[in-house]
Amino acid sequence: MMKRKINCESARAFPIEKALANLGHFPQKTAEKEAWFLSPFRSETQASFKVSKTMNRWYDHGEGIGGNVIDLVCRILKCSVKEALAYLNQDWPSFSFQQQQPFNSNDNGLAITKIQNIKHPALIQYLNLRRIPLQIANSYCSEVWYTFKDKQFFAIGLQNSKNGWELRNRIFKNSSSPKSYTHLQRNSKHLIILEGMFDLLSLAVMNGSLIKDLDVIVLNSIAFIENVETHISNYEIVDLYLDNDSAGQNATLYLTKKYSHVNDQSDAYKNHKDLNDFLCHERKG
Repeated sequence: MMKRKINCESARAFPIEKALANLGHFPQKTAEKEAWFLSPFRSETQASFKVSKTMNRWYDHGEGIGGNVIDLVCRILKCSVKEALAYLNQDWPSFSFQQQQPFNSNDNGLAITKIQNIKHPALIQYLNLRRIPLQIANSYCSEVWYTFKDKQFFAIGLQNSKNGWELRNRIFKNSSSPKSYTHLQRNSKHLIILEGMFDLLSLAVMNGSLIKDLDVIVLNSIAFIENVETHISNYEIVDLYLDNDSAGQNATLYLTKKYSHVNDQSDAYKNHKDLNDFLCHERKG
């Protein structure tokens, strides 16, 4: 099948407001012909970044610069024009993640080819959508490139305790073998149990000292509750931050009934599916 490539001309027609929204920036005020944003280039309290809806151009009054959507993406993501076109291509079939298919994680055909700091624009954009700063993501995760059935893929990866990887990008979530939980040990008597990679990153955004100072287990699958249960007696306090779905609630109920030193912390994000859903909702503006 022929892939449709986006060129500079069609990319320039990509709405700047939509590009900013995809990168986690939303207008402070909006009118029929223009919208005003807090500058994506620096911290400010007064919106000085103007987007003309009619011309699809932006102008940053604070720095006295402006341009089209390609210039904007290059500047925000610190990437080349070619990478900016790939980013803007997300709504076309040939985006970087195009046709990435979920695979059987037990299949030995998966081979990790490169592990590095997260820097691909598509992954940075995905982190921005999930409200995770790049610096925090790079503290716990990596950019993982791998091959499967002669095709190359890339994702945000969290390594587990058996050196397998949890793999996430905007299109799918999967893992490499062997699958296991992730145990971050700080010699603390206080343990936090989280369900997934983005729960870890979200709590690091919301309360970084908890993640830095306490021991943390990321289940990577609710099925690993039984496997991590052996660790619970080694701690004086265990706090659970599991999903507000039936599986997460059942696991929470099971552990809090069985152990007096296990606490349910899901009240902190009640009315939300999980920690990341809560974080995204809190930081919408």
